[in-house]
Amino acid sequence: MPMNYTVFKGRRVLVTGDTGFKGSWLCEWLLNLGAEVSGFSLPPEPDAPLFDQLRLRDRIAHHDGDIRELDAVQSVLEAEKPEVVMHLAAQSLVRESYVQPKYTFDTNVGGSVNLLEAIRLCPDVKALIFVTTDKCYRNKEWDWGYRENDELGGHDPYSASKAAAEIVFEGYQKSFWAGRSDFGAASARAGNVIGGGDWSKDRIVPDCVRAFMAREDAVVRNPLSVRPWQHVLEPLSGYLLLAQRLLGGDENACGAWNFGPDNEDVRPVRELAFQAAASWGGARVVEKVDPNAPHEAQLLTLSSEKAKRKLDWRARWDFNTAVDKTLSWYKLVAEGVDPQTVTSQQINGYMADGN
Repeated sequence: MPMNYTVFKGRRVLVTGDTGFKGSWLCEWLLNLGAEVSGFSLPPEPDAPLFDQLRLRDRIAHHDGDIRELDAVQSVLEAEKPEVVMHLAAQSLVRESYVQPKYTFDTNVGGSVNLLEAIRLCPDVKALIFVTTDKCYRNKEWDWGYRENDELGGHDPYSASKAAAEIVFEGYQKSFWAGRSDFGAASARAGNVIGGGDWSKDRIVPDCVRAFMAREDAVVRNPLSVRPWQHVLEPLSGYLLLAQRLLGGDENACGAWNFGPDNEDVRPVRELAFQAAASWGGARVVEKVDPNAPHEAQLLTLSSEKAKRKLDWRARWDFNTAVDKTLSWYKLVAEGVDPQTVTSQQINGYMADGN
């Protein structure tokens, strides 16, 4: 079944974590598709302005709230009565998880329990996309990509919390939703995403862009770490495709799914930084390895063969295109182009490339 974007027209869709980078892109896309979008999240961080740049507070039914509070989550579902829930709310930074481990577990595990419990008690929800990460796998530094049935685990608090969230999701799936004809749920594990409007700390592209804009050298601290880089629209297209299948009653769309780039687009951090500098033009990158940095996996790749085979999903933009689109977003916005216009144009271009 090919992607049918019209299925979202008029649908009530709730996005948790809508003020985040991925959540903001997803809300913009859903609005472009004619969905009735609501959101639930903490207010946007001062260093993460994309939600405000897209003026989403005025364009969706946004609710400020904390995923760690069950009553707040239940109130939003009761008020908005969503047909589709896309769960992106998370503490999503590895380094931050070393600084605030309890907050990370409370948000990523406890918050997920709250959402799943609220959905269990809300008959309006017909489809759930439960987003985690490629870091939910127990990383054994393999040369091949992790598959959906590989072992879960995590060395750092962030990865461990996401592995735990996947286990919680499976528990709810098997205990309450297996065989339920009017509801479907899937978990989605995506590779490292890049895209315009990401200003999060300790991420390679935002760090590079901040340096480029200040006409300073961009510093790369883990140049040899290898990651499955992809434009943010790639996994979001997978989430939308899963939601379409679930709304259509496809039981085979339930369960866990990986969404990552092709093998040739799995690259070291060094290559991403230098490609970003080339796309920006006239920028420089220097490598300064921090011997005291907290542990992060050196090699991590995903296998998306299940999604390719069973969903007919494939990444549309290769590594160079993803980097060029990302840097183009920042440059155009820096030159004064409306961020909403740039974002919408890239979404439309991405959909056109899939036809």
